[in-house]
Amino acid sequence: MSSPRLLALDTATETLHLALVQGDQVLTRALPGGAQSSALLLPAVAELLAQAGWTLAQLDAVAFGRGPGAFTGLRSACSVSQGLALGLDRPLIALDTLAAVAEAAFQRGAGAQVWALLDARMGEIYAAPWRRIGPGHWAAPDDLAAGVDPAPCLYTPAALLRAIEAAPADLAGPGLDAHADALAAAPGRRLAAALPDGAALAVLARAAHARGAWIDPALALPLYVRDKVAQTTVERGLARQAAASSAA
Repeated sequence: MSSPRLLALDTATETLHLALVQGDQVLTRALPGGAQSSALLLPAVAELLAQAGWTLAQLDAVAFGRGPGAFTGLRSACSVSQGLALGLDRPLIALDTLAAVAEAAFQRGAGAQVWALLDARMGEIYAAPWRRIGPGHWAAPDDLAAGVDPAPCLYTPAALLRAIEAAPADLAGPGLDAHADALAAAPGRRLAAALPDGAALAVLARAAHARGAWIDPALALPLYVRDKVAQTTVERGLARQAAASSAA
């Protein structure tokens, strides 16, 4: 029996990541994302399928990065993947974007326990601790210190530093560069270049499909974590004052 043909995508960051997977064969694509994700996503999928010589009808499942990340990107990934899965009558797989960051870090030499970090803007960070329990299969560590949330959360840099100090592990993701000074004292190796890229998505999608970790496409939702997309003028002023006070 031939290996399943999978499409995996993530638009949670400033880069649109795609992968086509069949067994050990993987084709990937990375394009500018952000606000352009909704316009670029379907044409990019079509181009990658053409490169592989596949049609949409030949896909066995669709996987998408559910977040957390940029609101517009999350909505684009979820809606496009949901539409494809429903239209093709195929299974849908929801992948954790921060788990993809952890997988990318592991592929670059990180250990089996990783803190994955994405810049959440507004002076905050999306982060979660992950433990590798098998190829392409990541879960929350089972030995976290009291008070450390195993789920993807929104942190201030100071709160995240405390959490990492309580549960040390390697650190990965673009959230490191965005908050380098605030996290300078955090323990662990740093792999800032680890992104939810096509290679990582391919491994996660293949493992999830093998486990039968599918969801009903009609129930697909992004994982926002944050419930606000922007600060008010007063909040921005207070944030600047706090930053100035901490730098003094």
